[in-house]
Formats: sequence, C-alpha cells, structure tokens
Amino acid sequence: MPVICNIMEVINMHNKLFTPGPTEVRPELLKELSHPQIHHRTEEFVELYDFLQLYLKKLLFTENPVFIFSSSSTGAMEAAVTNGVKKRCLNLVNGAFGERWHEIAVMNGVPCDKFEIPWDKAIKAEMVEEQLASGKYDAVTLVSNDTSTGVLNPVKEIGEVIKKYDDVLFLVDAVSAMAGTEIRVDEWGIDMCLAGLQKAFALPAGLTVASVSERLLKRAEEVEKRSYYFNLPLMYKYHKKSQTPVTPPIPQMLALKKQLEYIIDKEGLEARFKRHQEMASCVQEWALKYFDIYPEKGYWSQTVTCIVNTRGISVSELNKQLVERYHCMIADGYGELKNKCFRIAHMGDMTLQDIKGLLAVINDILALE
Repeated sequence: MPVICNIMEVINMHNKLFTPGPTEVRPELLKELSHPQIHHRTEEFVELYDFLQLYLKKLLFTENPVFIFSSSSTGAMEAAVTNGVKKRCLNLVNGAFGERWHEIAVMNGVPCDKFEIPWDKAIKAEMVEEQLASGKYDAVTLVSNDTSTGVLNPVKEIGEVIKKYDDVLFLVDAVSAMAGTEIRVDEWGIDMCLAGLQKAFALPAGLTVASVSERLLKRAEEVEKRSYYFNLPLMYKYHKKSQTPVTPPIPQMLALKKQLEYIIDKEGLEARFKRHQEMASCVQEWALKYFDIYPEKGYWSQTVTCIVNTRGISVSELNKQLVERYHCMIADGYGELKNKCFRIAHMGDMTLQDIKGLLAVINDILALE
C-alpha cells in the first residue's frame, strides 16, 4: 500500500491537502514567511515589487501592470466591477463563483444582468456573442475555471468575441487556473485577470494578483468612485513608483518571489502546464472508471476534477478515513453539490506520484480494487 506522507508530516499531524484551495505549500516557501520585515517605502521593497512585476508578466504573457491586492480574490473581483463598469455588466454564470461575481456587482450597486446556464455546462463563445449583440453592456465577467464545478470555460474563444466590441471590457477570474494552465492575457484580450495565491500558485492565502489593462484604467477614471481600498487609479499611481497604496503582506510577497523563481526559472512554464495536464488526466481516467465527471466532456478543468458520487458514498466519511489513516484530505462538493459530488485538486506543486498515491488509498478505503 503506497505511503504518500513523509514521517515528519505524520508526527506533526499535517494533512496533505488535495483540496482546491488552500493547497499544499512546500516547506521552503513557508520558510520565506519568517523572513525579517522590510519597510514598504524603501528601495529594498521597490526591488521586490519590480521583480514580481517582471515574473508575473512572464507568467501571464502580458505587458500590462500586475497589481498586488492585500485581500482574497473576492476583493479583486469587487475592484473589477466597481472600477470597470460604466454602463452595464454582463455576468456569465455557470458555477458558484460566477454567481458570487454577480452578487458582488448587485451589492455594490453596479448595473448588471446575469446570464446563467446549467452548472455542468461551459459558457460558449456563441452564447456571449448573442448577449453582446444587444449593445447593452460595456463589461463581461467570466470565471475561467470554476472551482465549485471543475468546468473550464473557453476563455480564448470568448475573448475573440469580446474583441469585436471596442467598448466592452473582459474581466476574468482565473483563481483556480493561474499558474496551473496557460493564460495569454494580451493575446486573448483580457482586461483584468485575477487570482489568489492559495490555489495553483501553492502559496498561503491572503494575497491576490491581477493584471490590469490600459482600457480598464481609463474606464476606472470615468466611473463614479465606489471604493478607496479597491480603487484602481490609486493603485496605479503607487504602482508607477513600484509601491502599493497600503502596507502589503511583505512576507507573502517574498514567498511569491521564491515561487515565481521556481515556476519560471527552474520548472519552466511549459513543463508546469504539462505536469498539471498529466495529473488531471490521471484523476479523470480514475473518475470515469469508478464514478463519473460532473462537467460536460471537452471542458474538464486541468486543476480540479469534480466527480459525481454515483456510488452514493459518504464523502465526509471518506475524508475522515483519509485524514485518520493517511493524513491527507480531499474536498466535498460545493454548496448544492455537497455529497452529490466530491472534488480532487491536482494543482500547485503536487506531482503525478502524489496523485497516484492518493487514488490508491481511496481505492483501498472504498475497496474499489
């Protein structure tokens, strides 16, 4: 029977996370969090900020500035709609986090409409084309990879549709995709692409990064100001000085620096994306053999698989056994999918061997083989 946790993890009662956020963090990255503080108005911080800009732009294939948000991804989602909508926003919904973005817009008084389809289906480019033809909208929100469902929406194709409309901004939640799948911000016409670090970046939660286009910054100057903390023009003012408007979580930025060095200089983007695809394929093949996959075929996530509980197992009991016997953890279904589905994350710094080990112990617990 494979052992997927080292002895120190067992001694420390550390549960290895195969959950879609937060994800497992390597010890050397955790060590960066204990680095002595530096002041955020010093040249040392400027150098750190500039390094992060350079590497985040490489990761996202963009020339746009990448803002640092001292918040969860929800804060950046709020910034997108409060700064980017002058006329009306089209919120594309096929999962819990698309629904959240719509709720954020509504609660902030942002004029918006929700276009919702069944959550096991992907948003298609032709659907967006039909909605934009009305001329009602100047912004579109989309969750690229909804963590709740494991649906990977065709961002590139949707971006091609939105490019036809000069006044429509494309706002993308890439929370469970960024650093695990290729995202070409400039080529795909994305005006804001945001993600928290607790998923495919494999870092502690609490820091979010977001690329911001010139078009979005221009729009932000035109709309009625709705926020100080999430004010993009104010953030851009400080960005030009390689600083942030408020004191950022510097230890997490140092951990991000080390992880970006690893992702780009050591592992390499192509290899990282390939590893994620191999892990995804492994889980998907297992899911089809023993259960089923929730999203429609052809739109399966590369970072998290949402598995239909066709056997009627108790997901909570499975997780209890995984924790007590093997010191690892998966995720139940999200919201209405609780116990109807369960989710296995294959993102961050996990390896194919980690995934195979997890699946083997699940097989053992459920007596699948």
